[in-house]
Amino acid sequence: MEQPNVDLSPAELLPILPGHSSPGRFERVLRAGKFAVTTELAPPDSADPAQVYERASIFDGYVDAINATDGSGAHCHMSSIAVCGLLTRAGYSPIMQISCRDRNRIAMQGEILGASAMGVSNILCLTGDGVQTGDHPQAKPVFDLDCMSLLEIGTRMRDQGTFESGRKLDHSPPVFFGAAANPFAPPFDWRPTRLAKKIAAGAQFVQTQYCYDIELLQNYMRRVRELGLHKQVYILVGVGPLASARTANWIRTNVPGVHIPDHVIKRLSGAADQRAEGINLCVDLIQQVREIEGVHGCHIMAYKQEHAVPEIVERSGILSERNSRKRARKI
Repeated sequence: MEQPNVDLSPAELLPILPGHSSPGRFERVLRAGKFAVTTELAPPDSADPAQVYERASIFDGYVDAINATDGSGAHCHMSSIAVCGLLTRAGYSPIMQISCRDRNRIAMQGEILGASAMGVSNILCLTGDGVQTGDHPQAKPVFDLDCMSLLEIGTRMRDQGTFESGRKLDHSPPVFFGAAANPFAPPFDWRPTRLAKKIAAGAQFVQTQYCYDIELLQNYMRRVRELGLHKQVYILVGVGPLASARTANWIRTNVPGVHIPDHVIKRLSGAADQRAEGINLCVDLIQQVREIEGVHGCHIMAYKQEHAVPEIVERSGILSERNSRKRARKI
């Protein structure tokens, strides 16, 4: 098995300072006040590690960290912990997702320890989609915990050095914990309060659902700032290219929690090249998002359009303030 030949020397070395929860590069980028860029890697339906490296190589030099999804949509793929283990071998900075749907608290605490032992510094805690949405509806869901109770347990393991049972750990996992947020689903007034609860449970960063409505995001962030939450958590806004007006219509009808306004559909349908216009739209959204006070980065979700991520990053200029493009590295 041949791993990518990568340069592990970043042009700008960011220090690990007192107060950091992890040694990971992603946390250092955020704490240094940089506008962070993350993306998602769709795990393969395969046992071949070369497919993981091939998919990650698309993002090389363009993002600060890579999410490895965990049974997204209740569909089975290579596990998130395995993908993250492979990515750390090549020096990438992965964000491991843990879905409460598939494991009880014993298994999830073990995965936190195992991931940290393999060099994974970032973990995103999710409740998870119901099994009825996926291709194994006969599977038995677990949901022993939800995202908030998992955050509380993970934070206790790191900060107090104990399992939930109270049993002592020999070595605590130095992990940067995150959660998901959705400012674009009703009830809108409740969403900042929900964010505050996740922060109280231990969330240090959040990645939001797709943003296609800047006005809704601005209203959400206004309330977040009023509550002072933007000073307690790093907020990365989800964005992504739409392949066509037909795709956009299907997503807003069939994917819970995704809000796509009529004007976005109209913009795509009126374009000669709808796929190209979807990329243009994503670039425009990023440039507007980065101007909103309290937003610390963007999370680019380009399902089946991963090849477009470098173009989106380059054209949006979100890494222009860096000395050079940063690789998605652990260092």
